[in-house]
Amino acid sequence: MAGRALQLRTIAYDAKRCRLRHAGRKLDMCAAEATASLLHVEENFSACLARIDALIFKPLLQAEPSDQKGKENFKLFLLLNDRFQALWNLTEENYRIVKQKCSTSESFCIQDIYIVWKGDLFLSLYIQYFVTFANYVVVHGFEHATKSKSEAWKHHKTVLKQFLTDFTSETSMSLALYTVLHKPIRDHIEQYILLLTKLNEVLKEGSEKDVITSAVKEYVKLESFISQVLDEACFTKTLWKSLGYKFTDMLCVPERRLLEDSRNLPISASTNRSDRILLFDDVLVLIQGNSFQSFDLKLVWVDENCREKSAPGLYGLRVITPEETFFLSAKDPQMKAVWQWKLNQAIRQALNGKRDFPLWGKTGEGTEPPSCRFFTYVFRLESKFKSASYEGEWHWGKPHGKGTVKWRDGRNHVGDFKEGLEHGFGICLVPRRSEDRYDCYKCHWYEGKMRGYGICEYGNDMVYKGYFKDNMRQGFGILENHSAEHPFKYTGQWENDKKNGYGVWEDKDRGERYIGTWLDDHKHGQGIVVTQSGVCYQRTFHADKMVGSGILLLEDDSVYEGNFTEDLTFVGKGKLSFANGFILEGTFTNKSGQGLQTQGILNTSNEQPDERITKTQLGLKEFPVEKRWKGIYDQFLEFVHSGCKEETEESFTGFHIQTSKELRKSQEYLFCHRGTEDVSWKIEDILEELVHHQELESLQRYLEKALKSSLHPLGKLLKALTIAFQTTYSGIGANRHLLTMAQEEVKYYAKKIWEFYQGLLHLALEQKGQMPAKCVDGETSDQKACSVVLPLILPCFYPELFMLYMLYHEREDDLYCQGIVDLSLFPDIKLLEFLDVQKHLWPLKDLTLTTNQRRSLIKDKCFLSATECLQKLITTVDPREKLLILQKTYEEIESTVSRVVETDYKLPMDDLLPLLMYVVSRAKIQHLGAEIHLIRDLMDPTNQGGLYDFLLTALESCYEHIQRMRLHQRENCHLSHSS
Repeated sequence: MAGRALQLRTIAYDAKRCRLRHAGRKLDMCAAEATASLLHVEENFSACLARIDALIFKPLLQAEPSDQKGKENFKLFLLLNDRFQALWNLTEENYRIVKQKCSTSESFCIQDIYIVWKGDLFLSLYIQYFVTFANYVVVHGFEHATKSKSEAWKHHKTVLKQFLTDFTSETSMSLALYTVLHKPIRDHIEQYILLLTKLNEVLKEGSEKDVITSAVKEYVKLESFISQVLDEACFTKTLWKSLGYKFTDMLCVPERRLLEDSRNLPISASTNRSDRILLFDDVLVLIQGNSFQSFDLKLVWVDENCREKSAPGLYGLRVITPEETFFLSAKDPQMKAVWQWKLNQAIRQALNGKRDFPLWGKTGEGTEPPSCRFFTYVFRLESKFKSASYEGEWHWGKPHGKGTVKWRDGRNHVGDFKEGLEHGFGICLVPRRSEDRYDCYKCHWYEGKMRGYGICEYGNDMVYKGYFKDNMRQGFGILENHSAEHPFKYTGQWENDKKNGYGVWEDKDRGERYIGTWLDDHKHGQGIVVTQSGVCYQRTFHADKMVGSGILLLEDDSVYEGNFTEDLTFVGKGKLSFANGFILEGTFTNKSGQGLQTQGILNTSNEQPDERITKTQLGLKEFPVEKRWKGIYDQFLEFVHSGCKEETEESFTGFHIQTSKELRKSQEYLFCHRGTEDVSWKIEDILEELVHHQELESLQRYLEKALKSSLHPLGKLLKALTIAFQTTYSGIGANRHLLTMAQEEVKYYAKKIWEFYQGLLHLALEQKGQMPAKCVDGETSDQKACSVVLPLILPCFYPELFMLYMLYHEREDDLYCQGIVDLSLFPDIKLLEFLDVQKHLWPLKDLTLTTNQRRSLIKDKCFLSATECLQKLITTVDPREKLLILQKTYEEIESTVSRVVETDYKLPMDDLLPLLMYVVSRAKIQHLGAEIHLIRDLMDPTNQGGLYDFLLTALESCYEHIQRMRLHQRENCHLSHSS
C-alpha cells in the first residue's frame, strides 16, 4: 500500500511539472508575441515621427518671424520641437532595446518590456509634449504659422495627405497642422494600451499581471489626460477669439486654461458685480463692461454655507479673497454643485502647483483644498495694510499664523496673526523719520494692537521693557536711556504712553534718584529725592516743581523742616535740627553775596540728638506699600483670573528667557522652539503639579525650585519685584531713611507671591473639580507668607536690605565695635571676672597650658564651641536659621556649664547674660545691631514671646550693654582728665 501511494504522488508531481512547463512556455510565447508587436509598432511610429520632423518641424523652424507676436509664438514652437525630439529619441531607444531582445535567445521577462519598465519616463515625456502642444494651440500658434508661410504651404498640401486620410483641398492648413502633430501620437498611445491589454488577458493572477494592470491604467489615464488637455486648449482658444484685445492682451498667457464660463454654465455674481464669470486654472475673473477683476486661486476660498440668504429660487456660494468677499448664485442646486466642485478642484490644483492626472475626475470626486495656506500678497484697498506685502500663513482669506508684513515706508512686522490682524508675539520695525534708524518693538499683539509685555529698542538709544495696551505703554515698565548725553532710567507705572502713578527716576548726570508719584510725564504729588552725596529730602511736586514745605536730611545728620529751593537752599520759615541736638527755628534768607542768613531762636538745651528726627523714615504715609508696584502684581493676578492660558502667558508674565541677556534681535526667536530647562514649566504641567505639593515640606521644596526658575510664573514675578527693589534701594538709593519702606516692601512681596501661588492652586484644583483644603493650623495668609515664602525670597533682596540696616544702625554698631575692641584686650579669666561671671561656671579645664604659659594670659579658649557657633550668624540670610544658630549657641553655653559643674544645669537669666556677653565679645560679629534688628523685623510673628524671642532679647541686651560699657569708659576717662 505504501508503494502504491508513493507511485501516485510521483505521477501527480510529474503532472504538475508538465503544467508549469506548459504555462511557462505559454507565458514566454505571450511575451514574445507582445515583444514582436511592440517592435513593429515602434518601428512604424519612429518612421512616422521622422517624416513629421522632416516635413513639418524643419520647414517651420527655417525662418524666425520678425513681428513681436510671431517671435513669442516661435519660442513656444522651439519648445514644442524640443519636446517632440525627446519623444522621438525615447521611441528610437525603445525600438533598439526591443529589437536587441528579439534577436537574442534569452528568456524574456514581462518587466523587460520598455514601456512598462520605463513607464514613468514615457508618461512624463508624453505629458510634457501635449502640455506644450496645448500652449501653442491656445495662442493660435498654428494659425499664425500657416499664415506667415502660406505660400510655402500651398505647395506642400500633398505632404499633409500622407498623414491625413480625410484631408481635402478645403481643409484649413492650421487644422491640418494641428491634426498632424497630435493624432499620430494619440493613435500610438492607443496601440500601447491595446498591446498591454492583450498581454494582460493571458496572464494569470500574480505579480506580473499586477504590473501590467497598473501600466494599462496609467496609459489609459494618459489618454484621458491628452483628451482633456486638448479640449481645454480649444475651449480657451475659443474664449480668446470672443474677447476683445484689451482683455486678451492682459489675460492671455500660453499656460492659462479656461475651466468654466458662466455663459456655458450659468451663474451670477453679487448684484451689479459682473456680466461674466471666467474660471481659469490659476485665476477667477469677473468681467463687467470694459473692466475686469482677477483673483489668484491660491488665495480664494469657497464657502457653500452662505451666511447671507440668497434670493428666492437661487443657490449661493460665498467666495472669500484677501480683501473682498462676494457671492455667486445659481438657479438650481446642480449648477451650484458643479461650480463649487470646479472651483475647489482648481484651487487645490493651483495650490499644489500642478494639474491632476488626468485633469478632471467625476463631479464630486477629489479632495477639498486646505483652508490654511502659505502665500505672498500685496494689499491694494484702503486698510492698515494698504500697499503692504504680506508673506505667511492664511486662513479663509485672512492672515492667520506666522507671517511677515512689509510696508513701503519701511515698516516691517514679523510674528503671529489671527483673523487678519497682528495677534500674539511679533517683532515690528518702524523707521524714524529724521534718522537712518529704527524703533524695534518685540511685543505681544492683541487684535492688531500691542498689548501685554514687550520690549522696544528705540532708534535714539532708549529701551523700554514693560507692558503695552493699544500700542501705548501702559502698566509697569522700565524706560532707560543709554546715550552719553543724558542717561536716565525710569522704573514704574505708565498710562497712555506717559509716566503716571508710582515710579522711580534716576538721573545719572545729576546723581539723583526720585522716588514718588507722576502725572503725564511730570513729577506730581509726593516724592523723595536721594542724592549721591547722601542728602535726601521729601517734598510735594507739581508739574516737576517743588511746592510747599518739606523735610531735608543732610549728610551730617542735620535735619531741616520747611521750604527750600532745588539747589537745597533754605528759604522762608523752617526748623534746623543739628546733629548735636541744637535746634534753630526761624526765618531763612539767602541774599546774593551775603550767604545764608536767619532770624530766629537757637535752642541748645538738648545735649543729645533726637533719634526720631535723625533717623526719620520717609515715604511711609505718602506711599502705602499696597500702592507701590501695583502694575506688577496686577498682570500676574490677571493671568490667573484669565484662566492661565498658555498662549497668553508671556503677554502677562514676560518673555521666557533664562538669562539676563537681551532678547535676541533676530527673527529666529519667533519660529524656534523656546529654550527649556530640565524641568517642564509649561503652564498646564505647573497646574497639574501644584496639586501634588500641598504638604508643607513638599510645598517648600516646590516653591524653592519654582522661584529660582526664569520660566515659572512665580520665578518671573520674583524677578520683576527684584528689579523694582534694586532700582529703588541699591546704589544711590542706599539711604538709612528708606529702611522702613524697604523692609515693609519685602514683607509685602512675600504676601503677594503667596497670593499668586494661592490663585494658581485654586485654579488647578478647580480644573480638577476639587475644593481647596482649609488651613488646619489656623495660620492666616499673612502668616503663611512670612513663614513659607519670605525665607525663600529674602536672598534676592538681602544685599540691598542689609545695607540699609547697616546704615541705619551705623552709630550704634560703631560704639559696639569699639567696645568689642576694648574687651578683646582682656585674657579669658580677666574678661570672665570683668563681666561678673560666677567663678564656679568658669571652664578652667578648657585652658590647656603649655610650657612657660600662664593661665591668666590665655585668650579665646573659653566657651569656644559657643563662640564658633555664634559666628555662623552671618553665614545665612534666613531669620529663621539665624534664630536656630542663636538657640544652638545658647545650648552650647549651657552644655559647657553643665560639664563644668558636672550636673545638668539650667541657666537662669542672671547667669546667662554675663556668659552670653562673653561669647558675643569673643565672636566679634560685625554689624551686630543690623543683624539683630533684621531678625527682629523679619522673623516669623509666631516666634514672638517664645524661646527665640527671649534669646534675641538677651542678645540685644548684650549688644546694648557693650555700647554703654564703651560710653561709660569714655565718661570715666573724661572725668579723670577734668580732675
